Amino acid sequence: MVIWLIGLSGSGKTTLGSEMARQLRVRHPNTVLLDGDTLRQVFSFDRGTEPYTVEGRRINAERIAALCEMLDRQGIHVICCILSIFADMRRDNRTRFSRYFEIFMDAPMDALRRRDVKGLYAAAEAGKTPNVVGVHLPFERPDGSDMVIDSSGDAPDIPALAARALAQAGLGTPA
Repeated sequence: MVIWLIGLSGSGKTTLGSEMARQLRVRHPNTVLLDGDTLRQVFSFDRGTEPYTVEGRRINAERIAALCEMLDRQGIHVICCILSIFADMRRDNRTRFSRYFEIFMDAPMDALRRRDVKGLYAAAEAGKTPNVVGVHLPFERPDGSDMVIDSSGDAPDIPALAARALAQAGLGTPA
């Protein structure tokens, strides 16, 4: 199964995905966590501005989806944390993978700007970082996610939220 966590930078994808992977590995050791930022480094696709253009982001998204598909075909559960700005790719995921569950981490820009743990939005607004999704590049809210989590607040109970998401995906019971 591929669980696809999507949302803007700072919405909590990696935090929730990491906890989901930790919990899922207890029952299913064949679980892999993939994070968009980490995979950019693995693929050496994180230097300069070209990888962050719309075209560069599509290349990165296609690589990640292909990696998810390869792991899925081998019976490995994948939890993938990615911006996922391409609606057509999200639609294709529903038939591309053996089982697919999409979680949208929904947080308004004002909450993300306040949180801004990476300093990304401040740098974008100061003109230091181009091609930031949600500032320079559009982020179209997904309309068909299997689960929507309001991540606008601070400090949710991540273990309980991860257990609930896994249960809703059909991979466990809520804690």
